[in-house]
Amino acid sequence: MISANNIVRHELIGLEVEVVSSTNASQKGMKGTVTDETRQTITIDTGKGEKNLAKDSCTFRFMLPDGSKVDVEGSLLVARPEDRIKKKLKNW
Repeated sequence: MISANNIVRHELIGLEVEVVSSTNASQKGMKGTVTDETRQTITIDTGKGEKNLAKDSCTFRFMLPDGSKVDVEGSLLVARPEDRIKKKLKNW
């Protein structure tokens, strides 16, 4: 079960997401559903089309299936999804 404690090591596709902060001001506040993920990017469907966002330049707020929200620094997500499971993270 996905939770705030294990989101970094979990599949993100299908989760609702909002960009809380970004080095690109036009991306701040963007909302949608995660449709794809690569090593460096997250693709979200905003309802007006799909947008690719660089993971390392954004802070994301994910809405979990239980209704809770968790903010994740994008730099923690930079890795292929299958490699994040193996990654050792301090303070997470």
